[in-house]
Amino acid sequence: MYVSYHQDDWHTWLPLAEFAYNNAEHSSTKQSPFFIIYERNTIFDSIHTSLDSPAGNLSTKLQSVQQAVKEELESAIRRFKKYADRNRTIPPDFQPGDKVWLAFKSINTTRPAKKLSERFLGPFDVLKKIGNHAYQLHLPQKWKSAYPVFHVSLLEPVKQSTIPNQHQFPPPPVIVEEKEEWEVAQVLDSNLRRGKLWYLV
Repeated sequence: MYVSYHQDDWHTWLPLAEFAYNNAEHSSTKQSPFFIIYERNTIFDSIHTSLDSPAGNLSTKLQSVQQAVKEELESAIRRFKKYADRNRTIPPDFQPGDKVWLAFKSINTTRPAKKLSERFLGPFDVLKKIGNHAYQLHLPQKWKSAYPVFHVSLLEPVKQSTIPNQHQFPPPPVIVEEKEEWEVAQVLDSNLRRGKLWYLV
């Protein structure tokens, strides 16, 4: 934007900057605010005045300033897009039957502290793709009230281990009186802590 050498007249150009912004096409709507409201854009080129007159000089200067503001806006949009693309990753494409982990934050549980819980739950089978960025999962019966469709950002692919006998997943919990309980296969050790007996299973 044009200002004087001492940069003390920038406030006089704010209305013109606002005009240029409202007359510029926005990436989200593909239209300018002026066009959305009035169904047309204002063009300085339609002003015909003598270049020797004060009005002609002002018209030329306004066109020059508007063009400068427009170029700055376009440059800012390119910078924002470049930054966004740099941090954007291509989401995985899951197929029916694939196993995925589900982010814990997407499920409401009775556990008092989410920070102390697992980051991911599962694995769950992918049933089908919904739209471009969501998937329907096969959830256990205990989550029958949960909506089984989740955004791809909440899913992580299950990576099968190449080490033999290292691909088994822990068995699901048994529901007893609407609470999760696990069957103990073997007690490996025990320890007394603060008057309470703890078991390693």
